[in-house]
Amino acid sequence: MSPAAPSTTPNPRIELKTLGHRIRHHRVAKDLTLDELGALVGVAGSQLSLIENGKREPKLTLLQSIAEATDVSVGDLISSEPPNRRAALEIALEHAQQTYSFLQLGIPPLKVTKGVTDEALETVLGLHQELQRRDREANATPEEARRANTELRLRMRDRNNYLPEIETLAEEQLAAAGHKRGALTHRTVSLMAERLGFELIYVNDLPASTRSITDLANGRIYLPPASIPGGHGLRSMALQAMAHRLLGHKPPTSYADFLAQRLEINYYAACCLIPETAGVDFLKQAKKDRNLAVEDFRDAFGVTHEAASMRMTNLMTQHLDMRLHFLRAGSEGQIERVYVNDGLPVPEDVTGAVEGQILCRNFSARRAFERQNRTTEHYQYTDTPGGTFWCATQTGTRDHGEYSITVGVPFDDARFWRGRETTKREASNCPDESCCRKPSPDVSARWSQKAWPSARVHTHIFSPLPRGNFPGVSERDVFDFLERHND
Repeated sequence: MSPAAPSTTPNPRIELKTLGHRIRHHRVAKDLTLDELGALVGVAGSQLSLIENGKREPKLTLLQSIAEATDVSVGDLISSEPPNRRAALEIALEHAQQTYSFLQLGIPPLKVTKGVTDEALETVLGLHQELQRRDREANATPEEARRANTELRLRMRDRNNYLPEIETLAEEQLAAAGHKRGALTHRTVSLMAERLGFELIYVNDLPASTRSITDLANGRIYLPPASIPGGHGLRSMALQAMAHRLLGHKPPTSYADFLAQRLEINYYAACCLIPETAGVDFLKQAKKDRNLAVEDFRDAFGVTHEAASMRMTNLMTQHLDMRLHFLRAGSEGQIERVYVNDGLPVPEDVTGAVEGQILCRNFSARRAFERQNRTTEHYQYTDTPGGTFWCATQTGTRDHGEYSITVGVPFDDARFWRGRETTKREASNCPDESCCRKPSPDVSARWSQKAWPSARVHTHIFSPLPRGNFPGVSERDVFDFLERHND
């Protein structure tokens, strides 16, 4: 495949601060004031000021006008390189002051003015770098896994969590199996497997570390018993197993490769259970009716609440121009799964990892556990440092405790969702620890040095993953299983 030609359209991940500095640099080089450049390109000087300060993203047409007025190319304006040393220092400081390590200190950021010297900026940046270094030393999590997971999450955010090539593949496979509309049946899933040369076999003795096993030599896909209530997960497991073959996966060579493959097979299964064409049509009509709801999307395609919520993240930004967030959290507020492309401030560690971090107590994902009646969704507006967000949260239970599933959008898009009329509203200042993590001064003074809790240590954190090609899976268990079923 030949490399794609460079695009002149603004990349959604362009650093707005760098873009603003480059526009200012070329404006000053032409000896133009904000108002003078604004007159040339047809916008107010105040609007240009917002762009130069990285607070507003210009449209391509405006970028083209600015480029012409300053005698440079659009490519020069959107270059990722700061135009000078001062700009590089200011951009680096802004990034440093947005890290979780700094924000949780609860101290105000340094406001950079012309009077702040380059030497002063370098000193402050040096302090930030030392803060980051100390946090990294204190970080005792498996570094490779967290880094790979974070990189994959950010990469998918850049793509709006949308993989068009897998969407197309799923639609082709469904059409070949004769599926046209409605919920995907187990029978159709079996037909899809047969077309690939596989038979679905349900057994009671799968190794505990596996969800399914594919016998490539004999064309069999082994799954848990078909008597599982509802059976939603069985369709997904079978589709995931087929996806490895359809996507041409090889045994993973790294943890990052393993995570990427797992994401792709999950994505393929979701595309089959909620096909793009039908799913987008449903969501567009619901948006037009101002009646978007996860529960309706879930019921229309016969999937779980979580599957419907995650599928919305694949389709809504790409096709409905609506940014949103998804959270699965445990009853203690720990993040188990997350997708954010709407600016919701979620906690992260010094490596950028989010999973395992604790959500603010005032978020809908945690407030929903406090309700007596949990059969319906919990609706809530939350004011945060990143803006106001509307959320819908559904709680559930499983073998190892309760969990919540949340889908939310920025305030302006709440008008398209059922539940927007809720009067429930909370405020969150996290990651400032005074929001919900630190006790009040009175309580702290009363109990400081007078309490000694005994922590519940989860034994699984001391358990190493079995070695082999597939992290977390014992190859001996897998091979012993296949031996039993091929006697």
